[in-house]
Amino acid sequence: MTRPSSRLAVWAPDGMGEVGPGDDLARLVGDLLEAEGLADGDVVVVTSKVVSKAEGRVVAAADREDAITAETVRVVATRVHAHGTLRIVENRLGLVMAAAGVDASNTPEGTVLLLPEDPDASARRLRAALADRFGVRLAVVVTDTAGRAWREGLTDIAIGAAGLRVLDDLRGGTDSHGRPLVVTVTAVADEVAAASELVRGKAGGRPVAVVRGLAAHVTDDDGPGARVLVRPAEQDMFREGSAEAYARGVADARADTDRAPSA
Repeated sequence: MTRPSSRLAVWAPDGMGEVGPGDDLARLVGDLLEAEGLADGDVVVVTSKVVSKAEGRVVAAADREDAITAETVRVVATRVHAHGTLRIVENRLGLVMAAAGVDASNTPEGTVLLLPEDPDASARRLRAALADRFGVRLAVVVTDTAGRAWREGLTDIAIGAAGLRVLDDLRGGTDSHGRPLVVTVTAVADEVAAASELVRGKAGGRPVAVVRGLAAHVTDDDGPGARVLVRPAEQDMFREGSAEAYARGVADARADTDRAPSA
């Protein structure tokens, strides 16, 4: 169990220009943070949008729906609403999210932006470059925006991470009354991502933030990355939307009836 920090500082500097394919993102982020510098134990948070742009993940797509289909490995739920059809799917990274994470905002007409091919690898490269430049031990988190089952509104989550204890396993400890903790595992990386979004904003033009005060969660090595935040299929109690699960249940029941021997 990691002792929680009693104070955090979170800020997002202005001044990040437009990022394009092939840009040295580590240099751009480093230049942005140069004025205030980085301290040992800082967590640098970067949106997936700028990572994807630097890595050339802008692709031609006359129809965004075709791009979503190409990035989908499993459809979880489909709903028709006033503005069209919403697809909740599992994408190539194993993330379950709307539209497979395909983004058509702030990209040239006729193009869409895909998520980084390997956000954990992106985070590792950025961490290594920033640690070398500033000479400190730090972590990097790559974020994207997602909805949540049972909750209204959107929040940022971690889709890539390096140098951070992404999960803090509290099982085996005790609460303030001495009762054992048997199921509590805190999603530290997601909490960092959400905190950073509060200062970055969705339309503020500040894609980079720094979270200070979490040195206890910053590790010497890169760690397993944000991939471990994806719940394994065998533990996922909600792999289908409610309507889809009901329809499948009805279909299975009818199939069982058809297979049953007649009296």
